[in-house]
Amino acid sequence: MKEPAVLYIPVGRKTFDMEAAEAYWEETKVLLQEECPRLVQPEGILTSPEELETFLKSVAEEIGLIIYQSVTFADGEFIYTITQHSQAPVLVWSVREPSINGRLRLNSLTGGNSTSHVLQTARHPYSFVFGNPEEAHVRKTIRKTAGVQNVIAKLKQLNVGVIGEHQPGFYFSGTDEAYLQEELGVNVEHIDLQAAFDASKELTEPEYAPLIEEADQHVIGLKRDDHTVQRFAQFSSHVRSLVQDKDIHALAIRCWPEFFNELGAAACSTLSHFTEQGTVSACESDIHGSVSMFILQEISGGSAPYLGDMVHVNEASNSVVFWHCGAGAYSLAHPSQGAVPGVHPNRKLGFAMDFGLKPGKVTMFRLGYTPDGFRLLIMRGEALDTPKRFQGTSVEVALETDVTDTVQTLMEAGYEPHYGLVYEDVVDELIELGRQLDLPTDVLTHG
Repeated sequence: MKEPAVLYIPVGRKTFDMEAAEAYWEETKVLLQEECPRLVQPEGILTSPEELETFLKSVAEEIGLIIYQSVTFADGEFIYTITQHSQAPVLVWSVREPSINGRLRLNSLTGGNSTSHVLQTARHPYSFVFGNPEEAHVRKTIRKTAGVQNVIAKLKQLNVGVIGEHQPGFYFSGTDEAYLQEELGVNVEHIDLQAAFDASKELTEPEYAPLIEEADQHVIGLKRDDHTVQRFAQFSSHVRSLVQDKDIHALAIRCWPEFFNELGAAACSTLSHFTEQGTVSACESDIHGSVSMFILQEISGGSAPYLGDMVHVNEASNSVVFWHCGAGAYSLAHPSQGAVPGVHPNRKLGFAMDFGLKPGKVTMFRLGYTPDGFRLLIMRGEALDTPKRFQGTSVEVALETDVTDTVQTLMEAGYEPHYGLVYEDVVDELIELGRQLDLPTDVLTHG
């Protein structure tokens, strides 16, 4: 997936202290070159709308974010000119006055104020940061904002491969495909499940053996000659070819009962393997669950996400347990145990994963849907170092908020029963994502 460029626009008026302004500009260039791999910028501070117009006409790259720095005060004509050229969101940046008790040398804050007013009136997406280039929170804001915009850009390129329709009654797994594409840019690519089964069974050992080799590097005690391991490798090899041919970066797979009845094996291992390899995969054809996993993966910088049901409440430790039948990226296994193979807890067929997840700071997240449109759920907690609670893959998470109140809130809000989880604190980034997408966001944390 191609990441869009960041466009840096430093503006100022020559009636202010241009020597001080240029010192800020030089420092900013160094910062942005460190934080933005694809950076487009002018050769100097733009001091008139005409000069800005000329520069904008020379920009050929796709822009995902505009960093607009009022190095001095600049009136609304500057930002208005930008909005006529690009719909990209804007990070408005004002710097501090270099000195007080004398001449107002830059008046940058007023410039940012004026700019924000114009953008708000035009309903153009923007955010604001105040501070100098060397301040840590400025760097953090730039990194967060650019990262969120990269995620939004990738969502617009995302093809979700849906292999088989969701099970009867699993309404939360479906989607309004036209609305999903209109609102987030996500495209759904349907793949016939039976056709995938039939094609996979035709693969010969030389064609599917590499998948067994890959799994054997991660799964402790894998029985390479087991029939269900062979079926895993055949099906995963075929799906990998579809992923490559159709440029798919997320999967939603109908995992029962057809896998057991038609293939004689569990789907869990396929889901685990693809998620480990970077193509997030949701069971039970949960399309929004798959998109939720993709968002978590991208916004965390590539960490493997998990998707599970909330199945148990432990008031004594203020925790809940997230579980599923046997799908979980290999790297999520508790290090004392590792990624251990097992069988599906209900169907008793392999091969599925059977481990407790590792401890650590986690963020829970869900892209949800109601008749009013999409919404986001964000929670934060600590994955506890406790024994595996149920057969399959599971993790016990101590919440920041009161567990009884939280569960009641989730039920009354009617959230879907599949929750995404990632081993990073990305709460601030997800909040910013909701703001930039203009989506209602429920944040169940302590700040």
